[in-house]
Amino acid sequence: MKKLLLFTFLFSALISCKNNETKIGKEVETEAEKSIEQQIAEAHGLNNFDEVEEIQFTFNVRVQDSIRTSRAWTWKPQTDEIRLTEGDISRTYTRTDSIAEEHKDIDQKFINDSYWFLFPFQMAWSDAEISEEKTGKAPISKEEMNYLEVSYKDEGGYTPGDTYVVYYKDDYLLEEWIYKSADGQREMPTTWEDFEDFQGLKISKSHKSPDGSFELFFTDIEVK
Repeated sequence: MKKLLLFTFLFSALISCKNNETKIGKEVETEAEKSIEQQIAEAHGLNNFDEVEEIQFTFNVRVQDSIRTSRAWTWKPQTDEIRLTEGDISRTYTRTDSIAEEHKDIDQKFINDSYWFLFPFQMAWSDAEISEEKTGKAPISKEEMNYLEVSYKDEGGYTPGDTYVVYYKDDYLLEEWIYKSADGQREMPTTWEDFEDFQGLKISKSHKSPDGSFELFFTDIEVK
């Protein structure tokens, strides 16, 4: 009887080990199948985004020593209710598949500002065309990095045909990028720096031009 119990225990343990090996193998396989853009998004905290009820941030643009733009946003991702405050004026709307004409100007500002704020997530959320991963010199630091080209369709949206070239290292956090306009008339490289963790979301608070004369930065960030 003791031998039978011992055999039963060993057999059960063996089956358990095999099941664990199979599960682990599947997890490794699933991880390997993730796209580069998904891995970039997750490195910036995408897996924590479903828990977010509200995000507040102020979008600022400095040119030389002058603040040219400052817009404060409150966004509730679960309902897509958005409030913009510029100066003494506040406006609220809800993003839907069909934006009312009177809200299109505020929606365009929100899309622009939130793309800068959470672009790594947009790489996973949007229907942009993502190139294969390549390596090359980053535009500002001249360091050798991995990069992807993220291109948007020539129609639809507020800035159709735009392309972003994102540079990153082995941790998948963005280091630099280049914005390229659809008409090819404008290219703007900026840094991704001053990262801070907000409830699991890794946010780059500052983006600077090569000579530092331009800075797009975020203040008053709060994630609930």
